[in-house]
Amino acid sequence: MDNVLILLAGFPGTGKTYLGSMIDDRLGPYALISPDKLKECYFDIYGYQDLNEKKRLENEAWKTYYEVMEFQMQAGKNIISDYPFSNKQYPYLQCLTDKHRYKVITIRLTADLNVLYERQRKRDLDDSRHLSHIVTSYRMGDCLENRTEADNLLTYEEFLLRCTTRGYDAFQMGRLIEADVTDFSKVDYSKLIDDIEILSDSQLAD
Repeated sequence: MDNVLILLAGFPGTGKTYLGSMIDDRLGPYALISPDKLKECYFDIYGYQDLNEKKRLENEAWKTYYEVMEFQMQAGKNIISDYPFSNKQYPYLQCLTDKHRYKVITIRLTADLNVLYERQRKRDLDDSRHLSHIVTSYRMGDCLENRTEADNLLTYEEFLLRCTTRGYDAFQMGRLIEADVTDFSKVDYSKLIDDIEILSDSQLAD
């Protein structure tokens, strides 16, 4: 029987990781694979002195991401992965899912971009956020007492450019469920997970 890959896609700041945990708690177990977590791991291990070095480590993390995903597919695990996916990742994911006969469900989360920018900035300034996301050089153990002084904070203009040019709001593999999460308090997560369960069951039955 085929297995399922759930891709939590859409704009940054839409609560993809949170939703992934909810899906896993209710419908799991799933293998949870996060490109951002792998990047943070590489940054902690190797560090970087400038954005060119950071980009090189990000590329290595992506290689590891696809290797980890294939390993989990070879083991026949159902998988959840969260990221603002774009056409850049599409061919690699398509190759893996075709090779290992995985059914794919894309959960695409959208929201008002102004709301998302404020949410993103609040997250970047929180001490729980990995520091590497907002600085141009990093070594594990680095800290910044005042995060508003970070030298690589995302500006409003840069945020809008990413969201409107990278295809975050158009990415889709397999079957699609789309949800607006502009106001988290108005999102019916229980129904959303019900829909995911129904779609997942129908995918496996195909």
